[in-house]
Amino acid sequence: MKLREVIEVLSAEILCGEKSIDGIEIQNGYASDLMSDVLAFASPYVLLLTGLTNIQIFRTAQMLDIPAIVFVRGKMPQVDLLELAKESEMPIIVTKSSMFDACGKLYANGLLPCIIPDRQGG
Repeated sequence: MKLREVIEVLSAEILCGEKSIDGIEIQNGYASDLMSDVLAFASPYVLLLTGLTNIQIFRTAQMLDIPAIVFVRGKMPQVDLLELAKESEMPIIVTKSSMFDACGKLYANGLLPCIIPDRQGG
């Protein structure tokens, strides 16, 4: 799914990174408000959906090579996050949908979840 399709499916607004949205292909998504979970379970190159708006979200996304961030519930990212995103040309997207609703819409349109490894060994 192209990032532009994600924006359309979620009736979302792009705050920055418009130039790269047509070139970004998204195959998997990961939604969380716990950055420790994102670090532990998200795969590189996934779409990150979150309700947290601080700079740590952006830093986590950079570390994992996440190409874009979707903020749910209409939450607006902090100014310092937006400034860094603009510098790096990372698309920042905002949707009024809840996290549950956004994930459901994306899944219904073909976006797959990250594969979470079996940590129980069996």
